[in-house]
Amino acid sequence: MRQGLAIGTEAELVWKVGAEHVIEFGAGRSGFRPESIVPGAVVFSTPNMILLMERAARKVLEPFLEPHEESVGAQVHVDHLAPTPLGASVRGVARITKIEGRLIDFDITAYDDRDQIGSGSHRRAIIDLNRFAPKVAEKAQQLFGGPVVPMRQVIETQAQIPSLPTMGIELSGAVATVTLKRANKRNAVNQQMTSDFEQLNDWLAGRLDVRVVLLRSEGDVFCAGDDIPEVGTLDLTTARNLSLRQARTYLRWEQLPQVFIAVIQGPAMGGGCVMACACDFRIASHRAVFGMPEIVLGWPPGYGIAQLTALVGKGRAMEMCVANRVLSAQEAHQTGLVTRLVAGGVLEAEARRMAQQLIALPAEAMRETKRLIHADEGLQPKSAYLTDTEAYIRCLELPDAREGIDAFVEKRPPKFSGK
Repeated sequence: MRQGLAIGTEAELVWKVGAEHVIEFGAGRSGFRPESIVPGAVVFSTPNMILLMERAARKVLEPFLEPHEESVGAQVHVDHLAPTPLGASVRGVARITKIEGRLIDFDITAYDDRDQIGSGSHRRAIIDLNRFAPKVAEKAQQLFGGPVVPMRQVIETQAQIPSLPTMGIELSGAVATVTLKRANKRNAVNQQMTSDFEQLNDWLAGRLDVRVVLLRSEGDVFCAGDDIPEVGTLDLTTARNLSLRQARTYLRWEQLPQVFIAVIQGPAMGGGCVMACACDFRIASHRAVFGMPEIVLGWPPGYGIAQLTALVGKGRAMEMCVANRVLSAQEAHQTGLVTRLVAGGVLEAEARRMAQQLIALPAEAMRETKRLIHADEGLQPKSAYLTDTEAYIRCLELPDAREGIDAFVEKRPPKFSGK
């Protein structure tokens, strides 16, 4: 730990209370019958208030940590003093009260614009990541057969382009063209393609010389989404882990330094629509269509609802995800889902032209601008996909999901239970 840390050192952290920070009191005890409806309240949750104050304490310590060090929470005692509604600003303040070797004690408080909403004490321990990380990895290996993390942090500095079974990578100057190569399966995303995307992301993380990624596919379909026949063979644990990995794969594109351009020549459905939404730009031909048809298979989308809604709005997202509305390329362009709409014959040329326009811009400024735009959506790590996946898994084990999969494989209309 670096010199200079002293009793009385403090920091504060300000959040805007968003949907990911709240709890709804009364939810689950009301229903659709008028006589069952009770008054409810949506408020800043106690766990998130504690997290705000803990993060403020972490912020105090960050300037004094060595690169291989981190601070972790060891103890916390907090009183939640007043409610705060959705949309309010909250401020967490942490001040050091005691330093005992690598253990640091804090007074922690929280405020909204009207009240003090929390107070308490907190202890953080300074740990050595060189010792800590292997212990966590060993435990994850024992419990799950491998690490489970919000976002893969591996950075491959190898210059050699990885050889991947389900996709090809061509490098031309600062532009990498990634081509999905499962045209016989409508470029559906299976377990192998998920692994290939993870390797691609790791490689891109270490290649600052690659400025733009063009994501395209062979055949007439951009991507049909998940490989439904494969999904029908997976146990629930494997299906859950696969959904989480896919969500994190696409979310990581926001954090990578490259600008991603989806080159969409045909249908982008389900996970394929999410894949397109995860890119920074989407160039489409008039043959492209966009849909989220998971509902007719018997489950909700396992991830990507938040990203889709951010682009097309809540009403259009309801149409696509609940009513199984498929958008034409023109409609997608009007809603903002498609960035540029061009004739099919010039699609590839237009994508390359846009890539060249981008790489003519200052590299660091472009990387920083991309980072800031995505950061403006919220400083907390995106976690809505965790809820999406759990809802997907709950539905996947119901009879309607089995009927949806069987109907898909047998190419017939499904007969759902109606319950």
